[in-house]
Amino acid sequence: MPYPDKFTGFQVNGPETWTEFHKNEFQPKPFGDYDVDIKIEACGVCGSDVHTISGGWGKQHFPLAVGHEIVGTAIRVGPKVTLIKEGERVGVGAQSWSCLDCRQCKNDNETYCRQQLDTYGAKWPDTGIISQGGYSSHVRTHEHWVFPIPAALPTTHAAPMLCAGLTAYSPLVRNGCGPGKKVGIVGLGGIGHFGLLFAKALGAAVYVISRTHAKEADALAMGADGFIATSDANWNEPHVMTFDLIINTANSFEGWDIDRYLSLLDVHAKWVSVGLPEGEEGIRVRNQTFLGNGCFFGSSHLGSRREALEMLELAAEKGIKPWVEEVEIGEESLKKTLVRLEGNDVRYRFCLVGYDGVFGS
Repeated sequence: MPYPDKFTGFQVNGPETWTEFHKNEFQPKPFGDYDVDIKIEACGVCGSDVHTISGGWGKQHFPLAVGHEIVGTAIRVGPKVTLIKEGERVGVGAQSWSCLDCRQCKNDNETYCRQQLDTYGAKWPDTGIISQGGYSSHVRTHEHWVFPIPAALPTTHAAPMLCAGLTAYSPLVRNGCGPGKKVGIVGLGGIGHFGLLFAKALGAAVYVISRTHAKEADALAMGADGFIATSDANWNEPHVMTFDLIINTANSFEGWDIDRYLSLLDVHAKWVSVGLPEGEEGIRVRNQTFLGNGCFFGSSHLGSRREALEMLELAAEKGIKPWVEEVEIGEESLKKTLVRLEGNDVRYRFCLVGYDGVFGS
């Protein structure tokens, strides 16, 4: 079959017009020995997409098609590809390259490679071509970052797992989430709801921590063992020094009393932040905050190939069902969807579908 020389995608021209999407052809990077071409069938809509095209995360390369929760069919594989077969249903997340040779890459920490490249908005060093994401007809990706999708997982469930899901899953498994552990998930959004679903699947007792009680019913419906609203008086007191791990997925720290949050942790327990709010202000803490329980404070970035494959298998085995709203891809629907996402009007993940209708079969 003939392979497309150029791909087509819905691109934004800059942050001043970030809600205006234009269907354009673009040139992908040259096809390499280890590359896989994927005909896209669905793509999750991530908060990163809004932060990127609106300028919230700083200067970007435009025109740009975002989207890094991609599922489709492998239609072409390079001569040295061994991990993926042509015709296989596969997925691509937020990372598409690293050196695979450094200490980090050799220890299943390729997300932390100093040379890592993102699925969209990255400049390929050999050509200067800017990587384009999943609001497109196709994506070209090194096999290491192409993941087979288990047959039991629906496409629109698997797609949002490839960024939001992995961002929650990796810090859970790296920090001991499992039976006998009490785990907190701060924020019930796209990432947070995956944190709840995966922590429960791993066997932990899971509490959602949110500003108000607005999402309490949803959290309990997803399987939460408890719900804590920080707008309640003395909200932390019943749970001081009882949590083994807290994953913070919140996208805003406005009005936070971080000392109260950290007081929830047991001795030497961990707080791991994965949310990336816009602007230069972050969480400010005092050394004295850590003295009461000796807790640890850190972060996590995406996850490794090994973790992505484990996550997808766990989701298939346990029948994990994320809360997904499907949206037909197109200029107007993208505008409405991204505006809704910016306003937190989604429960709890959008997924773009209808690719054949706009890009052809």
